Amino acid sequence: MNSSLHKRNAGLTAFFFSGICAISTGVIVSLLQDQYGFDYGTTGTLLSLMNIGNLAAGFAAGILPGRIGMKRSVTLLTIGYAAGYILMGVTGWVTLFMLAFFLLGVAKGSTINTCTILVGDNSSNRTAGMNLMHACYACGALLCPFFIAAAAKLGASAPMVLLAVCGAALWLVFLTVPMGDIAGKKGKTGTDWSFLRSRKFWLLVGLIFCQNAAETGVTSWLVSYFKGSGILSGTVSAYTVTVMWAATLIARLLIAFVIPLRKPARAMIVMSLGCIVFYFGLMQSHTQLPAIIVLFCFAFSMAGMNPTAVSLAGRMTNVTSIGVLLPAASSGAILMPWVIGIVADLYGINAGMATNIAPCIGLLVFSALVSRLPEEPDAP
Repeated sequence: MNSSLHKRNAGLTAFFFSGICAISTGVIVSLLQDQYGFDYGTTGTLLSLMNIGNLAAGFAAGILPGRIGMKRSVTLLTIGYAAGYILMGVTGWVTLFMLAFFLLGVAKGSTINTCTILVGDNSSNRTAGMNLMHACYACGALLCPFFIAAAAKLGASAPMVLLAVCGAALWLVFLTVPMGDIAGKKGKTGTDWSFLRSRKFWLLVGLIFCQNAAETGVTSWLVSYFKGSGILSGTVSAYTVTVMWAATLIARLLIAFVIPLRKPARAMIVMSLGCIVFYFGLMQSHTQLPAIIVLFCFAFSMAGMNPTAVSLAGRMTNVTSIGVLLPAASSGAILMPWVIGIVADLYGINAGMATNIAPCIGLLVFSALVSRLPEEPDAP
């Protein structure tokens, strides 16, 4: 198989497994709440620790390859999915749950960074490639509630074991990929930090920060919100994750294959407006059908934001810039679940979820600022 195609396909496959392992945490944390009686603050802390691990892994991915090599770095960091879920399956201690969620975040962050380089550098159209990669992630996320429900019939720890197997499969995919040259063209002559002087780079950090905050606020707390507000029953609420990721998958496939974005920055303004409108609608929905419809529309609007924003980095994309861009932006995913949990403990889950409108508005602001910058030609 052509080396470029091999790397691209490996990135797509690994991101599919990452979708299963990462998005399952929103359902798993709800199961842990029921089993151990965690309050909203503890739940928010667990989710934030996962995103702290994501942040740490991103910076490590920008530093470790120069010290121990790309292959060793990736295989070391991505073993966290298997290790984290195994740890969750054999313990009942909150401290070890915290470590498990941190390890999941480390694996998630390393996988995002590695797959972004593998797919972005080996796709003829970066915007389409990024949206296809995130469509694979959405496909994995779409399936995770069904996997968890099927495994749960075998015992309380069975879902964690199944997810650990998926994490091991992701790790094995990376073992098959040659990685000696994926650090990027500039890495051959030393680390290039010139992107730090780019206004566009920091606007993209702000944009993806808001996207991570808004999306993670929903995916992390969605099941708990629907259960706590009484909109859906405990059993049915777990499948709302499927509704969200079905919309995400459809939107990303449309962008990748049917509706090419000729003006990506302007398209993100439209997406941002959709996120604001439909999130307001979600907060005003108090019965099952309207809540599901508005959730689908919100996820559809949000779907293209992250991959399109990353694609706009263009010539700045290399292992170092991605190792700064994605981790710095992922601090939004650390902050928002914690904020929602704290506000929910003080004023209720409805108030907690209402705070998530702030990053949705931030999406519109940063999209408008990015759209005013000079456009670059799409580059593989």
